[in-house]
Amino acid sequence: MSTTQMLKGILDGCILAIIKNKEVYGYELTEKLESYGFHSFSEGTIYPLLMRMQKEELVTSTLKKSTAGPRRKYYSLTKKGEEELNKFKLQWDHLQTNVNRVLSNEVEEN
Repeated sequence: MSTTQMLKGILDGCILAIIKNKEVYGYELTEKLESYGFHSFSEGTIYPLLMRMQKEELVTSTLKKSTAGPRRKYYSLTKKGEEELNKFKLQWDHLQTNVNRVLSNEVEEN
């Protein structure tokens, strides 16, 4: 299984978490993901996700002046986006715990 396949669902949660911390534009988001070790994503991967998230009302965007060229579209989290991020965190904690149990051969006691 490729890393890209594994990350498909996880990337949404990571993007929401980054946007929650600070309003960002697309290229900046790509750079932030790279700083966390996600090196296989480009702006071409990120923008469709941001557009879908905007349609789902998880994020909003605002055009702002740039000191280096045309205006940039900055993304920020909506209330619905914060709720989705909180759900993702709970699901991630549960999934991570269960995968770690399997990998270390720990059976859950009932």
